[in-house]
This record gives sequence, structure tokens and C-alpha cells, in this order.
Amino acid sequence: MTDMKLRPAPNTPEQETSLTDRSSMNRRQFMTYGFNAVGGVLAASLGALGFASILMPPSGGGGEESGVLYWAKGREDEAWYGAKHLQPMAKSDFVAEAANSNVGMAGAQGVWNGLPVVVTYVPHSENGSSPIADNVPRFQFMAGNDIAGNYVGHATEYMMNNPDVFNADNNLVMIFSRCTHLCCIPGWQLVSNSFTDDNWTPGGGDGGGSKMFCICHSSRFDPTAIEVNANSNRSTGQRFTYLGVRRAGGPAPMGLPIIPIIMNGDVIGASTEFKGWLTYCD
Repeated sequence: MTDMKLRPAPNTPEQETSLTDRSSMNRRQFMTYGFNAVGGVLAASLGALGFASILMPPSGGGGEESGVLYWAKGREDEAWYGAKHLQPMAKSDFVAEAANSNVGMAGAQGVWNGLPVVVTYVPHSENGSSPIADNVPRFQFMAGNDIAGNYVGHATEYMMNNPDVFNADNNLVMIFSRCTHLCCIPGWQLVSNSFTDDNWTPGGGDGGGSKMFCICHSSRFDPTAIEVNANSNRSTGQRFTYLGVRRAGGPAPMGLPIIPIIMNGDVIGASTEFKGWLTYCD
């Protein structure tokens, strides 16, 4: 794994000492540190809900793994996948749950290699050839802009040049769940409000439901709206582009990155080739 320089972030004196004694961290250590740093913010923000319900753990394994596990800690009795906590994600589970939805969508929190992810099932194959209409969800491929509003690129062109990043035929999209605002962890319908209602509106805007919602500062993301985004490494300032899902509303400046899915039969996995966008929360 590639090492990268990291700046110390505010923490307890003991943690600051142990972290600043190290001149560099590998990517897995970086993500673990990121979770610890944001934990205090989440704990203060979520109160009774409990930040443990959406704060993912570091990976327990010694090597990189492709498998994605359900994460329902603290929500075992309310999430549809609560009884499957830390079990491998299966596409058939999402299909079964989507049958209970008004619009045929289903989503779940997950953990992959210590990273928080959200996987969403979208009935693209069933709806993609029908006229676009409310409550007939499908993946939408759109143009994207950077934080200054400058055109970055179109999802269709990006996918032609990078065919392994996203496959709409899977009816699944996996998203790196760290908000581009302050790196909190957005969730799939963790709360009940108009943004997470069981409905869908085309266009990738803030109308309609089925949003990923960041409970900390109310950023919203549309997991069906696929676009090209641009961001920068917070330590080095290096700019990078990525295929992501559109920011629909709230203080987040841009969308969330897509992680390439690898299917192993019915089991949902992800590419272990880390990308530069993993560093935007350092």
C-alpha cells in the first residue's frame, strides 16, 4: 500500500502524541484515523441516535478484501438488514427488499475494508427503456461541475474511457460514504423526512425522496444521478476527478465517489484498487 503524509487533526493529547510520532500512514491507517477523528463530531451531533449506529469500524483483517458486509450496529431492530449485521451483502437481499418499496429501490449501510459504504439497488434494467417519469427510477447519466461551477465532464464519456468503474446492468451502485462537506457519514434512510420518502423524482435535484442523507449537517445525495465530479486532496491540494453520485442539497460542495462493484455470483464485492479520492478527508 502506498504511504501518504497526513496532518495531525484535533484529538485527545494522548492520541495527538501517538499520531504525530508517526511521519506517515498507509491508506488503511489513514481511514482508521479518519473514523476516529470524526467520531467526536458524530457523537456530539447524533445524541440519542448514537454515532455507533453509523460509524464504521476499521477492517479486522490483515489484508485487503473485496467482500462488502452489512453494517447495522445500533439499528439491528429497525434496519431491514438488521439481522444480517456483518454478514456478506447479497444482491438477492436487495431485490427482495426492493419489492417492498413503492418505487422498487432498496439501500443498506455497509463496511468494506474498514471503509463506510452505502449500496443502493435501483431497478434500472426494468425502467431504463421506459419514458422518464416520477416514481420510475433508473440511473441517470449527467454532466458534472467542480465546486466553482466549471464543467468537468459527462458520466457517459467517463464510463466509455473507464468501463470498469460502473456497470448499470447490475442494478447496484456502491458509494464511498464520507460526506464531501466535513467527512461525516451519510446514510440510507437513517431518518424519516421528505428527502428520504419512498418516492423518486428524475433530474438529480432536491425534490422527491430516496436520498442518501447526512444526519450531521443535512447534505443530500441522489444515488441514481451519476456524474463526473472534481475534488482536491486536503493535504497536498492535488486535484482529481471521479465518477460519483450527485449532491442534491445541503452544504456538501460536490457528490460522493462511486466504488466499482465486483459480483461473485450473488455476493456483492468491490474493487480493491484504491483511488486518489480516498484521501479527500485527510
